[in-house]
Amino acid sequence: MRIVRYPHPTLRHKSKALRRVDAELRSIVAKMFELMYETNGIGLAANQVDLPYRLFVINVTGDPSLRDQEHVFINPVVSRHGPSQEAEEGCLSFPELYAPVVRPERCTVTAYDLAGREIQQELAGLFARAVQHENDHLDGVLFIDRLSPSALMSLKEPLSELERELEGERMRGLLPDDRQIAARLAELEMMRSE
Repeated sequence: MRIVRYPHPTLRHKSKALRRVDAELRSIVAKMFELMYETNGIGLAANQVDLPYRLFVINVTGDPSLRDQEHVFINPVVSRHGPSQEAEEGCLSFPELYAPVVRPERCTVTAYDLAGREIQQELAGLFARAVQHENDHLDGVLFIDRLSPSALMSLKEPLSELERELEGERMRGLLPDDRQIAARLAELEMMRSE
């Protein structure tokens, strides 16, 4: 398992709901937390590890020793409310790129945890921002899609560099074409929905 970088096609894939929590899903979640900590992140969505599932993990402290701060959101539904605020965001699929993103300060998230229990949380601040950011991933929406035209323009060259890197991986045979990726995602969705 690895974190895929922009413009990998899975980042634009709208995730499908999960139907069950099992040992395999728990293993995926554990690996996602491990990867998130290795890359100094505070959140990671399944799309970012090339999986088509409606699932993300968050620990806003970014500290692996604070396991009580780990949160798993399966099949989340997020409603945004309150005034909006601009703050800098980054993304593990866009290494070392940061830009100001406007989001509501508060949100409510309803989801399932790893025990299969429904949870509902009212969130504010960084936690609310992280949940909105990761939930966007599940719909194929990236933080760059929420930038002002001038902020997006300021990232033009780094984004072009990421696009060239992906094309280089394809040319070296390290990454399948879009059709093969779509077929693999459909197969994974089918396996988890049975």
